[in-house]
Amino acid sequence: MKSLPQISEAEFEVMKIVWEHAPISTNEITEYLVKTTTWSPKTIQTLIKRLVTKDALTYEKQSRVFVYTPLVGEAEYINQESNTFLKRFYNGNISAMLSAYIDQDRLSDNEIQTLRSLLSKDSKKGAKKGGT
Repeated sequence: MKSLPQISEAEFEVMKIVWEHAPISTNEITEYLVKTTTWSPKTIQTLIKRLVTKDALTYEKQSRVFVYTPLVGEAEYINQESNTFLKRFYNGNISAMLSAYIDQDRLSDNEIQTLRSLLSKDSKKGAKKGGT
């Protein structure tokens, strides 16, 4: 598995826009982010440059405009970050993480019901694979 770049929280905000709208120009990225952040266009351009330097984004110049596409997949990056979090704080034990969330009332009843539903679906898949 290739190593993915370390992306800051601010850079992640830029990546979310690129993942959703790629290929996307500098001006379009800026338009989205000035609506949802307090960042100046110069700050946004700096974040974009950092992501290019980190090989998270690539670009191509189309006439006078730079157009960006991601080199890192959204699902791949989120999976890596989730695994890092799980290993760092819960020694890779997802049951310990969920137990901590439940014990501290950090999951709503709706979220718990969703988890039950997901686990129920998964156990049915396992039963089918097992030959029943």
